Amino acid sequence: MPMDYKQYQDEVTADIAKVLADASCQPILFVGSGFTKRYAGGPNWEELLGLLAKGCPLIDKDFAYYKQAHGNDLKKIGSVFSDLYREWAWSAKGKTKFPDEYFSTAYGSDIFIKHTIAELLKALGPHKGSYGSADLDTEIAALKSISAHAVITTNYDEVIEPLFPDYERIIGQQILRKPYLAIGEIFKIHGCRSDPKSIVVNEADYQRFEDDHKYLSAKLLTYFVEHPLIFIGYRADDPNIKSILYDVDRMVRADFQLVPNIYILEWDKAITDASYPARDKVISVAADVNIRIKSISASSFEWVYKAFGQAGDLEKVNTKLLRSLMARSVELVRSSIPKRHVGIDFQTLEHAVDSGENFAKLFGVTSLSDPSQVNLSYRFLLTGVGAELGFTGWSKAQDLINVLKEQDGFDMKASDNRYHITVPSGKTTVVHRYSEAAVDLLKKVLNGDEYTLDKQILKVDEAAKAAAA
Repeated sequence: MPMDYKQYQDEVTADIAKVLADASCQPILFVGSGFTKRYAGGPNWEELLGLLAKGCPLIDKDFAYYKQAHGNDLKKIGSVFSDLYREWAWSAKGKTKFPDEYFSTAYGSDIFIKHTIAELLKALGPHKGSYGSADLDTEIAALKSISAHAVITTNYDEVIEPLFPDYERIIGQQILRKPYLAIGEIFKIHGCRSDPKSIVVNEADYQRFEDDHKYLSAKLLTYFVEHPLIFIGYRADDPNIKSILYDVDRMVRADFQLVPNIYILEWDKAITDASYPARDKVISVAADVNIRIKSISASSFEWVYKAFGQAGDLEKVNTKLLRSLMARSVELVRSSIPKRHVGIDFQTLEHAVDSGENFAKLFGVTSLSDPSQVNLSYRFLLTGVGAELGFTGWSKAQDLINVLKEQDGFDMKASDNRYHITVPSGKTTVVHRYSEAAVDLLKKVLNGDEYTLDKQILKVDEAAKAAAA
């Protein structure tokens, strides 16, 4: 039977589900200028330089001239433009175009071009909740459902922030000063228009970035190796991708083996129902160094975002609270306890560590009367359970539930229990959600292994279930 795009989607979705299950953590999004172009009509880097060329009277030649002179070295063009913007800004007419404070030694000479970049990108972002079409709106809704562990971007604009309003924005070298990485963070590694000085645009900026790169990589490499990672809005030959993948290759020593947890998503308008694109891509990251990562080609990204959303929804989890909790925990371990600034009852603490429930209560995590705990404990829809078991849909997982009912008289879906919970969806319908324990049980049924059933019915706060819907 010939392969088609539906089969491609099913196979990619199942593969993503397996990677998410193996990692047991939320994915990382790595976002480039193609994202801004798709959802906000913004420029890529070359297009941004073209706009800058039109904005400075001293740049008196077409952008094509500078492309001829410097080829694809956009950093060099950024340096040339930085100098010309400085010369114009210090002229009589130019001085009226920039804030007075920039004309002091407190700012670098490239502040004028960076200010202009910040102004050019100021208006980018969603307008009245619309991304230009119903299809793009559904893509964005699916993207937000991913509940990413973190977002990393080389974009200067502020298009991504409204999509993850509870995430903490960390700009440029602020990353290096963080004592640890938490959850729910947007890392803007090339700067942000909200702080023009932070923008990386010319040769001197990139040299500083390269000098700090090894420290940045050390901070982020754990993310890249332990979490599922998807590049969105980049070409496969983008230097940012190559730099990251080179570091990954040195760490994991892939030796041309497929790196299982890294994907690149690329738009292909030529996709048809009969298409079956390549599932992986070889990228040259340095001289004689190649790395294979997984490739996803799509004309609509909605199904891809939904696939990465299979890790579970953290919508009801307070990421700000989690970050504060981690910050205080790190402070206790690194400083307060060693310096004896706090009194520690180690006997109580040891007992709590041995008991998952008691340890959770130390952190304010309670029983299933807590709506966020409902989402965390029952992460899967039946389709997700099927994916965890290696199936491409939900029906074979349902068959295993039926086997339990026939062999042991246990109807998993008839009650709220450690394997399953019903969550209201609308006035008359419910959604069935399943736990890791359900996956483990059904896996044993599938493999013919021995298992022990826990048929105890749980009392779950209905308000919590409604809030978790």
